[in-house]
Amino acid sequence: MRIIAGVAKGRRLATLRTLALRPTPARVREALFNILGDRICDAHVADLFAGTGAFGLEALSRGAGRVVFVEVHEPACRVIAKNLRVCGLTERASVWQIDALKALPLLKAAGETFDLIFLDPPYQTPLVEDTLEQLEDGVLLAPEGRVVAEHFFKRTLQDQYGRLSRVRVARSGDVALSFYHAIGR
Repeated sequence: MRIIAGVAKGRRLATLRTLALRPTPARVREALFNILGDRICDAHVADLFAGTGAFGLEALSRGAGRVVFVEVHEPACRVIAKNLRVCGLTERASVWQIDALKALPLLKAAGETFDLIFLDPPYQTPLVEDTLEQLEDGVLLAPEGRVVAEHFFKRTLQDQYGRLSRVRVARSGDVALSFYHAIGR
């Protein structure tokens, strides 16, 4: 697995040899960043269920201002930290070793807001819906912020979770990306 574009383009990323982690494929990351375009420049990003950190690392390489990686598994957090060092991107990142659903209230309490929140929980769990429900008040989103949920294409997500409204769905193979923004802001 490699960084696709930006200052760390071509850098090989360390991974974990476990079936529990499913890094976002390069073709999906490329499609996502093509959709996001210039939105990523200087963006404050949260990478929830970060795994090896491929999405957040790609965002930093492409000019994101800051990325908060949230991952519960300690070995994966070590891999994220290693990848940040290898890519020279440690100064604009923080790694939180905590369950994403427990991190969200802490981020809210700290007054954090994000231009982009990316979530890629394990496909076989209800965590994508649970996370969208926790994000439904839109408090963690900056005024033009977006939530992007990666999920299995056959999984049906709601068009609306509280103030979050789905504005787009993109598909690449078995992977779907649902884009949400907060309404009423």
